[in-house]
Amino acid sequence: MSIQVRPATPDRWTDLITVFGRRGDDLSWCWCRRFLDESRPTGDNREALRQEMKHAAVPPGLIAYVDEQPVGWTRVGPRSDFPGVGGNRALARVLTDDPGTWWVTCFVVDSPHRRSGVGLALLEAAIVFAREHGASAVEGHPVDVVALRATRVSGSAVFTGTLAMFSAAGFTEVARTYPTRPLMRRVV
Repeated sequence: MSIQVRPATPDRWTDLITVFGRRGDDLSWCWCRRFLDESRPTGDNREALRQEMKHAAVPPGLIAYVDEQPVGWTRVGPRSDFPGVGGNRALARVLTDDPGTWWVTCFVVDSPHRRSGVGLALLEAAIVFAREHGASAVEGHPVDVVALRATRVSGSAVFTGTLAMFSAAGFTEVARTYPTRPLMRRVV
């Protein structure tokens, strides 16, 4: 299986809708806009993301393809572009002031392609993408599924990624905001 990752440019909008699957018809679903504001997203988030992709100088994320079919997405950008990250009290206690740090906010992987390396391919591509756009480091706030009490974890519970995936991509744990929530960082 060959996984290719490409920037989420306006010409790939329908690919992104495909990745979001059944949620692609829900205008109020998050559409990876949650961290852009400290409040919960409301209204037509799908159109807001489409407009963002259309007008962004730098694409707001990446789309993964398997055999030319869109199967995954991640949002990545300068941490300063995500007020919901800095506005999180638990994260604010452990974040350092580094204007060159980029943040990976979320992942969406089509369920048949989960646990097949799509998330890791997206994360590794996000590192390269961030470096190419001037980042000094990339951070994320994944879930440590081993520390969870649940025996089965849904995909929606790990939308920020997993500790194992971040570790596999060379990230280092720098702090924890909760026993199951590490802050991971990779200098690029």
